[in-house]
This record gives sequence, structure tokens and C-alpha cells, in this order.
Amino acid sequence: MSTNSMHVLGLTSTEEDVYRHFLRNPGTPDGEVPGASPGERASGVRAVARLRELRLLHGDDASTWAVDPVVAVPRLAGEQLDTAHRTMRQLVDIRPILRSLRHERPVLGTAAPGTGAATLLRLEGLREVRTRVGQLAFGARSEVLTADPCDASTPESAGYARHLDLGRLSRTVRVRVLVRVTALADAGSLDRMRHLHAGGAAIRVADELSETVLVYDRHAALVPIDARDTGRGALYTEESGLVSSLVGLFERLWATATDFADLVAADTGQVARLTDTQRRVLTAMCAVSKDETGARQARMSLRTYRRHISDVLSLLGAVNRAQAALLARERGWV
Repeated sequence: MSTNSMHVLGLTSTEEDVYRHFLRNPGTPDGEVPGASPGERASGVRAVARLRELRLLHGDDASTWAVDPVVAVPRLAGEQLDTAHRTMRQLVDIRPILRSLRHERPVLGTAAPGTGAATLLRLEGLREVRTRVGQLAFGARSEVLTADPCDASTPESAGYARHLDLGRLSRTVRVRVLVRVTALADAGSLDRMRHLHAGGAAIRVADELSETVLVYDRHAALVPIDARDTGRGALYTEESGLVSSLVGLFERLWATATDFADLVAADTGQVARLTDTQRRVLTAMCAVSKDETGARQARMSLRTYRRHISDVLSLLGAVNRAQAALLARERGWV
């Protein structure tokens, strides 16, 4: 499209031709508009009528003048800008449109008895999960909550965490992430946490975390179909009672977790070497969340295992296990 075309101002090519005709031929009858065939002349007559409605032509049938472009063009541009502004204001909040369109879809998922409405939608496999997560990330307006118990970065965990590409989220969206202490021992997970933290996400580390939860704007949520195999897919819900319960679970875990910012700000100076036993206990502590499991893995009693953990925390200068796991990772001890 030519840069001097009036199409951008809302005129058709015929209307523009007619307007230019009367600029070149002021005071001529409006019946002399361009057009050789009857069809073209009819289009010209319609164009004259619309140009008069737009106040771009004045005079009568016998003598017609085009309004000065210095007046006409800014007025048309202003009207187009007003229309675009109204459209942009409507696009700021697309939720009414989404709600309306959802009513057009067939009911899917598992419906609550007697309601006739879907409360759960089953997303089969990572492809469907990623698609839905991408849609939710694009539409997020205020808050995203994530609880991720994975010890290491995997394709499955990436499917659920796709929305945490902060470039996809508005700057007004608050992002809160919960991870398990054992994830600090994985280089990929630790790098991802540092990236999110640098991007403005709030991250906390929990000693024990087993639930994978995603919540958007406290309105929609996803949980894995199978917590042991997140690659199978997820259950999606917008049912207010279910979403509120998941938010409550997240908030309880968040309240008792350690701030990642405090952990990364800790002193990381070198300390004395660990004994083989202490290293075995540290490795177990970073790999499992329950002391009973760690003690079995380290092949010692629960009481001895916990005593060694206390010694390791002292050597590292750590105030808790989350900080100890991070420091040990940064020093290459695990």
C-alpha cells in the first residue's frame, strides 16, 4: 500500500478518487464523478454520499467542493486514532470475551453432579500442557504461583514451567516460585532459579515439597495427572473452590519456606574439607527430602544421620538445610 494512500484514514479507493477529483475540479457538479460504466458511476454516487456524511465535500449537486486537506486529513486521522484507542482499551481486558466464547464450547472434562458444567479438563501429555500454559501465560494479569518439587530440570518440568519465561509475562505480573531444597544441588535448576530471581521472581526454598501446582490470577490452576510421572499430562480447572484450595496450600508452604535471596547472599568462603561420612550425608541430604530415607541411603541410624547434618551445617556456616545445599553446590561438594 502506498504511503500517500488515504486508505489508512478510512476511505476506500473509490472515495479517495472522488475526493481527489473535486480537489482538482472545484465547483463542478457531483454528477461528473469519474467512472465510465454504469456500475462505476453508481459506485461514484455512493462515494459522494459518504464523503458528504464525513464532511469532506460541501456545496450542492450543481457545485461541489472538496474540503481543504489541511482540515480534512487531521480530522480523519483523529477519528481513526479514537477508534484504535477504543479497541486497545477493550484488548487490555479480554476476559469478558473469553468467558463469552467458552460458553460456545462443548462441555469437556469431569462435571460436578447436577451442575452440567465442567470442573476438570484433562490435558493429555506435555504438548497439551505446554499449549495451555502458553495461553495462560499470555493472559496472566496479576499473579502466577508455582510449586515445583523436581530435583533436576527435565523436559516434563520444563513443560509446566514454560510460563516462567518472564519475557512472556507483563511487568505487572507477580511471579512466586516454590522449589524443594534438593533442587539446589542440580546445576540446571540452580541456574534457572538465579535467572528467575534476577528477572524479578520471588523464590522460596522448602525443606519438603511434593506437590506440583500452577495457579494463574487465582482463577485457573493445573496439577499433574500423576505426581510420579508428570509427563502424562495435567488436570486443568477454573472451579473457584478447587483453585482456592490450591492457593491455600501454596500459601501455607510459602509461609514456612526460606527466601532464595537470603541464600544466594550468604558467605561462600572455603571451609575445611569434609570427611567421607560427612560428604555421604551431605549428598543424601541434597538428594532426598525425608531424613529416614537419607539415613537409609547413608547406611546409618536416623540419630547419627541428623548429628552429621548438624556438623555439616556448622562447617558450611549455614543456618538451615536449604542454605547448606546451595553453599555445597557452589563449592562443588555435591
